[in-house]
Amino acid sequence: MSMYGRDPWGGPLEINAADSATDDDRSRNLQDFDRAALSRPLDETQQSWLLGPGEQKKKKYVDLGCIIVSRKIFVWTVGTLVVSAFLAGFITLIVKTVPRHRHAHPPPDNYTLALHKALMFFNAQKSGKLPKHNNVSWRGNSCLNDGKGESGTFYKDLVGGYYDAGDAIKFNFPQSFAITMLSWSVIEYRQKYEDAGELTHVKEIIKWGTDYFLKTFNSTADTITTLVAQVGSGDTSGGSTTPNDHYCWMRPEDIDYKRPVTTCSSCSDLGAEMAAALAAASIVFKENKAYSQKLVHGAKTLFKFSREQRGRYSAGGSEAATFYNSTLYWDEFVWGGAWLYYATGNSSYLQLATTPGIARHAGAFWGGPDYGVLSWDNKLAGAQVLLSRLRLFLSPGYPYEEILRTFHNQTSIVMCSFLPVFTSFNRTKGGLIQLNHGRPQPLQYVVNAAFLATLYSDYLEAADTPGWYCGPNFYSTEVLRDFAKTQIDYILGKNPRKMSYIVGFGNHYPKHVHHRGASIPKNKIKYNCKGGWKWRDTSKPNPNTLVGAMAAGPDKHDGFHDVRTNYNYTEPTLAGNAGLVAALVALSGDRTTGIDKNTIFSSVPPMFPTPPPPPAPWKP
Repeated sequence: MSMYGRDPWGGPLEINAADSATDDDRSRNLQDFDRAALSRPLDETQQSWLLGPGEQKKKKYVDLGCIIVSRKIFVWTVGTLVVSAFLAGFITLIVKTVPRHRHAHPPPDNYTLALHKALMFFNAQKSGKLPKHNNVSWRGNSCLNDGKGESGTFYKDLVGGYYDAGDAIKFNFPQSFAITMLSWSVIEYRQKYEDAGELTHVKEIIKWGTDYFLKTFNSTADTITTLVAQVGSGDTSGGSTTPNDHYCWMRPEDIDYKRPVTTCSSCSDLGAEMAAALAAASIVFKENKAYSQKLVHGAKTLFKFSREQRGRYSAGGSEAATFYNSTLYWDEFVWGGAWLYYATGNSSYLQLATTPGIARHAGAFWGGPDYGVLSWDNKLAGAQVLLSRLRLFLSPGYPYEEILRTFHNQTSIVMCSFLPVFTSFNRTKGGLIQLNHGRPQPLQYVVNAAFLATLYSDYLEAADTPGWYCGPNFYSTEVLRDFAKTQIDYILGKNPRKMSYIVGFGNHYPKHVHHRGASIPKNKIKYNCKGGWKWRDTSKPNPNTLVGAMAAGPDKHDGFHDVRTNYNYTEPTLAGNAGLVAALVALSGDRTTGIDKNTIFSSVPPMFPTPPPPPAPWKP
């Protein structure tokens, strides 16, 4: 029997069982076959038969359709991707499942905490019909008949606005300065207000004031001849017993005596200050175009009035001279002109604000003991900082450069005078700068200076300027900021008495502030004019907390008498609190959040002439 197999090299192979060949012959034949196999190349099929399934040769390349890659690289790449995906998923699983300790935001700084309270003071000072969410439980609607029923007058009613201090008089001069300062702080530090959650609140405070101002003159006219200066009376001279806002001690809600309206026809200082307030506020409300334009129109009308009908509002022995006497009106011309230029972009206002003669009359080129002290009476220092801003960021050049450079230099001198190394102003042993040279009620001047110093340092930093020169010596912007901090820290409690001068801030603060509404309990009993005197004269603390009110301040020896009847220590004011709010917001929050460089310039046209239009296309 024979077996036939297929020769893997192509021919038949016959193995005969009866073959007589020896083993040696067969071995030689096989070796001949091996040599034949080695002499011919094998195709892939033949190799697969020879090697068998366990020894199949692997391909060196992988065909991916569009490209052919090395098998080794392909395997490594796929493997790496798979491992990476696995690790990423595993890490994500761990991160999501393992409990974590969340890092809470850092607590608000003292300046932010005090800012919340300082703004509340304005809620307590509101006159008229209060909004639903006024958040001062012991206040209610008051003086709803102000300015009503007087036939032939240029106003319909004078309801609204703010009471000036502890009494119930509405003095338009310091009130308009307060609104200007608040508006300025919002324009520069809108983001900080927003971060503190107070932007809506402060804008509502400003609008409460501007809505009232629009009632105090014919705000729809282009030209006016008369302006309201004051509502209410506080004259007690000569032992007068006529019921009024100083003789009586009553809640504003209970007032039943007549409140006279004082008007003026020659009051340049008041008209220009009110114009500044409306112009600054128009930038705050620029998103509300209709209201902003209404404010701008009113500001233009007031400024025109102030320029045409010259005079001081407190001249001629008026009652205002006793409480808020105005010394000059030239500083208000520079101040109001600067604000109207920013609000309108009309260069005629800038020309007026930079007129050397007006600046000279305002005292821009001479010193004096009160030079550089910003207050409700003297706005020169503020106006110079405001116009230095224009030079720093827009540099308008001719014809304004010379006077703007002078203002800028004067601002540098004022900032130098705030530093402890100079002796322009004394300091108490506790470190409080005596900007009013030891006279009563110092804090209102201190907070304004702290605001200007912080603001100017932020201007310099925004202009990539590390500091400024005082004579031959160079000082960094941090020095200015440190000055502002030391002064505000003193007010917040870092002083020899370890007491805060802001009601409701800290554990130790004035408990007997000079304020009618705060001193009379809310007990449903109506006290008449003299009936409230017992609350004025008692040594007991005020039953109502006047949150955020800044007291008038300590004396030049760091002493303070927390006595209700001593208003030189304990009475808060609108103007004082406005400066406090401005200084607090400037110092508050994230150090990297600086000023808003551009919003104030939103109405200012480009400083260079626009290029002419291109010529018409050439036609053959």
